Amino acid sequence: MQQGMVGIGGRRERERRRAGIVLGVVLLVASAGYAVSQLVRGGLGPADTAGLLGLPLGAAGLVAAVAALRRPVQGTDAELVRQWAATLAVQVQETEGKLRRQLLGRDTRRIDLHYTLRTVPGRAAEAPGAGRTFRGPGCPGSDPDIAGFFRATRPRRLVIAGVPGSGKTVLALELVLALAADRTDTDPVPVRIPMAQWDTAHTLPELLTDHLTQALDWPAEMAERLVAHGMVLPVLDGLDEMDPPRADGTPDPDAPRARAAVQHLNAYQKGLEAGSLVLTSRVANYDALLTHEPLVDAALVVIAPVASEPALTYLRDRCRDPARWQPLLDHLEAHPSCVHARALSTPWRLGLTATVYRYHGEPADLLTLHDTDALDRHLLARYIPAAVEPAAGDPAPPPYGAKQVHRWLHHLTGHLTGTGATAYRTTDLTVHGLWPLAGPGRVRAADALLTFCTISAVLPAAWLTPDPGKVAASVLALAVACGLAAALALSPSRLDWQKRHTPGVRGPFLLGLVVNPVLATFVGVAAGLAVGAAIAAAGHPRAALVAGTVVSWVAGLGAGFRFSVAAGLRGAAPTTAVVPPVALRDDTVYGLVYAVSTGLFGGLAVGGTVALVLEPSTGLVVGAATAVASGQASGLSAARRYLVFLLCSRRRLPFRLGRFLDWACSAGLMRYSGPAYQFRHAELQHWIAAHPDPVVTP
Repeated sequence: MQQGMVGIGGRRERERRRAGIVLGVVLLVASAGYAVSQLVRGGLGPADTAGLLGLPLGAAGLVAAVAALRRPVQGTDAELVRQWAATLAVQVQETEGKLRRQLLGRDTRRIDLHYTLRTVPGRAAEAPGAGRTFRGPGCPGSDPDIAGFFRATRPRRLVIAGVPGSGKTVLALELVLALAADRTDTDPVPVRIPMAQWDTAHTLPELLTDHLTQALDWPAEMAERLVAHGMVLPVLDGLDEMDPPRADGTPDPDAPRARAAVQHLNAYQKGLEAGSLVLTSRVANYDALLTHEPLVDAALVVIAPVASEPALTYLRDRCRDPARWQPLLDHLEAHPSCVHARALSTPWRLGLTATVYRYHGEPADLLTLHDTDALDRHLLARYIPAAVEPAAGDPAPPPYGAKQVHRWLHHLTGHLTGTGATAYRTTDLTVHGLWPLAGPGRVRAADALLTFCTISAVLPAAWLTPDPGKVAASVLALAVACGLAAALALSPSRLDWQKRHTPGVRGPFLLGLVVNPVLATFVGVAAGLAVGAAIAAAGHPRAALVAGTVVSWVAGLGAGFRFSVAAGLRGAAPTTAVVPPVALRDDTVYGLVYAVSTGLFGGLAVGGTVALVLEPSTGLVVGAATAVASGQASGLSAARRYLVFLLCSRRRLPFRLGRFLDWACSAGLMRYSGPAYQFRHAELQHWIAAHPDPVVTP
């Protein structure tokens, strides 16, 4: 009953708000119309003119004041942050759930990993002696699952370590999903962050805020308050990926970026206690850091190799043709300590083997290989052809060839070695940030040329004007200036168009579409007065009055509309998980909205003024050129740069790059990480980076 009364009261409040908006619009339109009609008639003194110009401004101030007074109270800061945290938890479950399904491949079979607590020198956290990934029916023993293990750790600072491919990221994902699904209103939300992207010049809270803003699409103010209230639990994945290894492949004991990161983690506190966090790393890399920069007040667990029986169970469940697999399975069962059983004791190699021999080939070929390195080379060389192969019974041919896929992915690995926006290695591929891969100078030059040609497309219309030479020179000058400006790299912004339907956002957004243009008219009037004064000084008094009015209202409406879109659709919590296809789509929508609004209002203002001062055809040509230029500069710069990058990479990458990367994720070669792509596993990335062409093995 109480909820029903609240709903009725909310509807009544929304109805009153809409009525107020309509009344305000009527008042503004009436006052503006009266003012313009009186100004056009002329014969007014300076005082009368000033009074008429002040009439719509006074009405705008009244509407703004009423809107501010009628703004509802949103509750205390702590209550708001708890509500945002609940939204963040749902978003985390969606994004990390997708990633876990990608890591499991085309199957739902999970491996129950076991791990043990290892003693470390210095201060360490108290924790159970051992644990496992999950507990379910038929699970023997009393070891806690990963969520229970973390909750029993005091303080809650956990390091998950293991050998390459042992399942560190998968175990961290299980922890994130379990904590996010079973949390109270006051529990922090676990957020996993790849450590390779951390610029260690910034602190951990700054990293958390930046990740919420960039990867999860949270407004900066909300992200800062979530972090400040301790509602974000950092799960930092991949300490070993921050620094390159030494020439012999062993971890660098100095590891400057990793050491700086651990220093930030040691300084991370909540009140008088060490701040809760989770860290993953290869065990060799973490051991190399222990003597220099150990993580204090933390429990270190090391993932154990997968035992023989669970490994055999996994392969039996994944194989489609038991007869082909039987020789390998019989050998592993009879010799649980052989080199092949030891090699197939990590989730990564088990999944790799199941994928490579999913439909074709003889798994018993592995028995001819007698060391782990040879087995890795054998499996990795066959992984891309196996991933490209369509599922059994699928009549459709594969969309891409194995050789093409290998060479395209190899080219993309060049971006992960410091050719992008950062000077250090990274794991993330963001499509809008890939353009330096085609050659920074080449892309900049092509971007400038494309901008110049687009604006110059208006040039033939200059010969329809009375003075084509001057008009053509003006258009060319504008095209050259915009082309030079286009050579600068710009970062795209994401617009979640679905936020217009979000409860609590729709009303303020619609209100902003009315109030913000009115408030922006203050700026427009100032610009209009300046333009009018300049035209009057040039000897066109009547044109000055009309031009000033046009500029005032056009500039006000344009700026207000842009501000409403930016504030209304980027000032609320995200409604969807941020994945690369969604981010790319919304970047395009954001660019088009800004380009159209800026181009329309800018072209009208400049073109209308020129038409009044000179003549209509000249105003039309100059206005069209201004509209194209301002639209490209304000909203389409990121999309245009991405298009130029694809054109400059025609022989090295597919033109529909986003479609290819999405396919690679579904094929198990790549995975989503927020708005970016990552290779499914670091070992696969390193293999492809080291081999420009496919490797043919017997």
